[in-house]
Amino acid sequence: MKTYPMTIAGVKRELPICPVNENLSIGAFVIFGDPELTTASADALLKIAPEYDYIITAEAKGIPLAHEMARLAGNQKYFVARKKAKAYMSGVFEVKVNSITTAGEQSLFLDKADAELMCGSRILIVDDVISTGESLRAVEELVEAAGGKIIGKMTILAEGDAQTRDDIIYLEKLPLFNPDGSVIEDTLH
Repeated sequence: MKTYPMTIAGVKRELPICPVNENLSIGAFVIFGDPELTTASADALLKIAPEYDYIITAEAKGIPLAHEMARLAGNQKYFVARKKAKAYMSGVFEVKVNSITTAGEQSLFLDKADAELMCGSRILIVDDVISTGESLRAVEELVEAAGGKIIGKMTILAEGDAQTRDDIIYLEKLPLFNPDGSVIEDTLH
């Protein structure tokens, strides 16, 4: 398997290049099980984060990042937009999302009790990678429905079109790849 070397928050990693379809491959960036990279990335993002009251992320790959950022910031409460409503939720907000790494339409849910805490608060949205921005859009809709004020959107890596957005703070650019594993040059500018 081909890989793409990256240094992220001072940590070197080889990202496996994985096909998404017959015309496109992506660098697989997974922080699950990688506490060194998660902690380094969380620390680097906190150093450039705007002032906020709460962090929110979408289930699932952003959870280690949100957890570590909250821990490093003094064990603050954070929120997770869930992929399924859970029995313990006191009520839910729901939005639909289409992600580059997940086939088909999905929903994201926010617990009503979390929404009440979020109402009127400064909310920082975080994720591991932002690419198409669909998951980000869904989380933004949840925060707005809850009455939260989005004060920033942060990610470890910006992929594809996300690299040109001026509303996202990120640590590194992750290029897109051709099926043969070569970098699609337009994604590096």
